[in-house]
Amino acid sequence: MLQVSQPARYPPVNLRINQRILEMATSVDDFKDILTAEVYVDLDKLRESARHGVPMVVRGEVWKYLLGVSPADRSQELTSLKAKYDEYLTLEKENTDIIKRVRGEVGRYQRKNIIQDINGTKDYTNVFENVIGAYMNNNNRDADYNSAFVHLCGPFVYCIKNEAEVYYCFTRLMAILDEYNLTHNINERVANFMTLFRAVIPDLCNYFEEEEVDINEWASSWLQFLFAKELQFENLMRLWDAYFSISDPIEFHPYVCLAVLKHTRENLEELEQSEIRTLLLRLPSMDMEQIINQAFNLRHEILERQISDSF
Repeated sequence: MLQVSQPARYPPVNLRINQRILEMATSVDDFKDILTAEVYVDLDKLRESARHGVPMVVRGEVWKYLLGVSPADRSQELTSLKAKYDEYLTLEKENTDIIKRVRGEVGRYQRKNIIQDINGTKDYTNVFENVIGAYMNNNNRDADYNSAFVHLCGPFVYCIKNEAEVYYCFTRLMAILDEYNLTHNINERVANFMTLFRAVIPDLCNYFEEEEVDINEWASSWLQFLFAKELQFENLMRLWDAYFSISDPIEFHPYVCLAVLKHTRENLEELEQSEIRTLLLRLPSMDMEQIINQAFNLRHEILERQISDSF
């Protein structure tokens, strides 16, 4: 006999909130069990857990291990961190060529992102200036300052207490990006992404062409800076939880871009050129768990299609 479905019965709001708090507390405890191992932090287990999201209260600690700033061998941890702290103290941080530009971008960044961090809401302008100044002076003297540095540095500033550790996490991320950029020209990356875009979402791609949307204006930023400038802050950190937990985040990133386009497709197809540009450069809040899962599925489907086409 056909059963008539009953309206869904949701628990009361207070109960749902309490359940969410309990789930988060359990998650925090799980991460703390991994992080407080006496001899060795199990990085494989940490990566697997982080891929599904990291609570803010332990995110900074988790990221330090995933990025290799904190050693997995606990016997070396204090020595390693003290050496990094001592080294950071000796670095020249003042850079008069960029200080005003960093300060201006940080002001805009903090107005856009009213962030409740692990220490409460406060002004971190000096931390941004010191970390980016030290990076430009000691790691990247030949490169030009880019306002995206503030956005790439921001998540570390807000989830890691120690300025020296913020610096080493930021420089590690920049090294990953620089290493990839050395062998993958941005024009080539945009062209490859355009091929994927046309294959996966042809109707939206055609609509962008009809509206004369400049793909280089938004896709180059998306691809180079891992959505640091475009995503809502909480969404960005959730995405980076996944990125830092996998071996090929830069190769995986274009599929996340495709998943974001599929997620916002209906809204985009109702907009005109200037409105499309605005949305693409400042994305709405979205369910990143869904986006990440869809990106993994898209990559699997495309790789399977390429394998079958080659036979």
